[in-house]
Amino acid sequence: MIIGQIINGIVLDHITAGRGVDIYETLRLGELDCTVAMIFNADSVKMGKKDIIKIGTPIDIDLDVLGIIDPGITVNYIRNGEVAKRERISLPATIRGILKCKNPRCITTTEQGLTQEFRLCDEENKVYRCVYCETKADTSSLK
Repeated sequence: MIIGQIINGIVLDHITAGRGVDIYETLRLGELDCTVAMIFNADSVKMGKKDIIKIGTPIDIDLDVLGIIDPGITVNYIRNGEVAKRERISLPATIRGILKCKNPRCITTTEQGLTQEFRLCDEENKVYRCVYCETKADTSSLK
């Protein structure tokens, strides 16, 4: 199988096998006007199997969203056919403006313009809580 080289763009590597579709849909990669290649179940020495996504143009990616969906992803920024920058993504300590608090009494649901903010309180179980009311966040919409 031959997949073309990225000259300028992004490669999302070390995606847990089967999570590539979640990332594709969440980042709305189908709406891009460029080449997007998805590789499923690629052999990996570290992971056994992994998914890879190649994006044929530089775009802004919310790294916090990636960290929530699948911590451990590597983001490779490609310039002139070479890896210009590499970032390993982990669970973000704080999430702002991505999730919404489900507590109807939370100040963020009654006050206009107040940014929704959640803090990581249990890294092992990936539990985030609202900084205003301590309600547990529902991260399932990002998976």
